[in-house]
Amino acid sequence: MNYILFDGDERNNLLPITFTRPVADIRIGILTIKEKWEKLLKSSVSYSTQDYLSTKYPKIAAADNVFINGSIFPNNELVFQINKLMPGQLLKKGKLEIAIRSNSKSIDVDNKVDYQIIETNINFLKLENTWDIFSLNPQAILDDFELITKKCTSCNVSDTNFIIGNPNLIFFEEGAVAEFAFLNTTDGPIYIGKDAEIMEGSKIRGPFALCEHSTVKMDAKIYSGTTIGPHSKVSGEISNSVILGYSNKGHDGFLGNSVIGEWCNLGADTNVSNLKNTYDFVRLWSYNKNTFVNTGLQFCGLIMGDHSKCGINTMFNTGTVVGVSSNIYGAGYQRNFIPSYMWGGVAGLKPYNFKKSVEVAKAVFKRRNMEFNETEVDIFEYLYGITHEQ
Repeated sequence: MNYILFDGDERNNLLPITFTRPVADIRIGILTIKEKWEKLLKSSVSYSTQDYLSTKYPKIAAADNVFINGSIFPNNELVFQINKLMPGQLLKKGKLEIAIRSNSKSIDVDNKVDYQIIETNINFLKLENTWDIFSLNPQAILDDFELITKKCTSCNVSDTNFIIGNPNLIFFEEGAVAEFAFLNTTDGPIYIGKDAEIMEGSKIRGPFALCEHSTVKMDAKIYSGTTIGPHSKVSGEISNSVILGYSNKGHDGFLGNSVIGEWCNLGADTNVSNLKNTYDFVRLWSYNKNTFVNTGLQFCGLIMGDHSKCGINTMFNTGTVVGVSSNIYGAGYQRNFIPSYMWGGVAGLKPYNFKKSVEVAKAVFKRRNMEFNETEVDIFEYLYGITHEQ
């Protein structure tokens, strides 16, 4: 069978993170959702996503396809039931469409009358909203840690480190380095990816994941439920947050209950409020509803789309959403919703010049020996048009 992960209705609730990627390309825990499926299916998978993303994230179809909702996290029971599907069958849990096996190379997600319904009561994790990315992250780290490290042996952990809790819950991939750090596994495991580094004086509480080629800088304080994606640098204080990758929070400042996209940079002493003084539930901007919605959470910080950046001493209010490729700076608390491709801050916002936004993105990619190619430019141009419509 050929497996394809499709964007369901959840995609619009996961903006701005899904402006630049399919739902299944979101990193939560240690792996992206796609990588989780590939490990359990023991097969490569592709995407069925928005047209403007399809060149970067192509769909690979065959004569016999299984379309799987890309917001769902796999487990062994679910994979077993999906692999039992026959052509023309649809696996559902209540109203949720989990997977469809079809001889067609595409599916009409609104027209399933010809499919035989197979009901399941299996429990699984699933993304519904942006704040689920950090809320579900502690459990996702636990699940991925077990999946990745099963029947594997950790590389040696230097005896200069101070280990609290079970040392067997610390796993170092090849080339991972930590010296004179505090590693606490009382609440969960600590995973350090290939060629990643924890510098001296850092304090880490699991569950925690530091992905390949990333760095925790000196004296950082990182609390449970945090994932630092690949090729990132972090410092200061971080709690229950997910940095998807290729982003930097390289200096002091607090980041809590937040999601930071790729290619972002938080200036020195950037601080994010994650709790209202009134202790009320946090309201967060919804692109889908075109208004602020109640998260049902007391703790919720910053949701920042790819390529956005902020200057030194930037302060973000509780429950702030920043779109793609915005440049934020200035004294005082920023507004709670900043659309994509904006420039400025408290004193006022203006549209970010499109040509300049592309030049900056190309420069950032070049620093990583990567190319911001025409496919990336086309995605930028499409999103820039949407922003001006908003």
